[in-house]
Amino acid sequence: MVRRAREIIAMIIFAVFSSAAALTPPYWNRGGGASCSHCLSWRLAAETNNVEPWRTVPAHCCSCVGAYITGGQYQHDLRFVVEQILSYADEIPVAGDGLDAWILDVDDTCISNVDYYKSKRYGCEPYDPAAFRSWAMEGECPAIQSVAELFAKLIEGGFKVFLVTGRDEENLGQVTSENLHREGFVGYERLILRSAAEKGRSAVEFKTEVRRRLVEQGYRIWGNVGDQWSDLRGAFVGNRTFKLPNPMYFVP
Repeated sequence: MVRRAREIIAMIIFAVFSSAAALTPPYWNRGGGASCSHCLSWRLAAETNNVEPWRTVPAHCCSCVGAYITGGQYQHDLRFVVEQILSYADEIPVAGDGLDAWILDVDDTCISNVDYYKSKRYGCEPYDPAAFRSWAMEGECPAIQSVAELFAKLIEGGFKVFLVTGRDEENLGQVTSENLHREGFVGYERLILRSAAEKGRSAVEFKTEVRRRLVEQGYRIWGNVGDQWSDLRGAFVGNRTFKLPNPMYFVP
């Protein structure tokens, strides 16, 4: 009888702990449990642009940010934002004159650099321009699948999609175009990279100028999607902007 009672108690305890584990986000335990509370707050502040500018992920948050990126929550967050974008896009009355436009950033919006940033401890090491250029030259960035689906639906819906990136046109133009095509980004209106004349401009200045030119050409920018606030700030940002998560780096 006593043995049976112990077995029942053990089963109850197991059930309680199993339920608690099921309610815990997958990245939480991998990221250090309660020790990640401060880092979750830091990540929220970074995503809402309340800690700009920042150069690296805080050292004590390396494991937490890495667990967030690899543990499933990052992908959930990306898909949730894309669902909001699609809900908005479905309500837009497309005129059919070829001037209804969307702007998508490229790096960590259309294609992912997570494999590269794994070697940089998911943003805990300072940005290394030469190392990133070498990575980009390989042309092996995989598509962010939820954004690839968004892209396809925008094209199907009759929108003109412009891909705008701060990548260097002279050195990375061809490889970036090939990388995008290989990952299914086919049918966009134009891929716009940073020209030699635009070197030295901040991302905000460069992308504002690109959008200004598009508006002057008659395009109606219904939406603007990027992983950096510098993708979404400045003038001519469009009717709505959508920020994708990215706690690995900050582009001013």
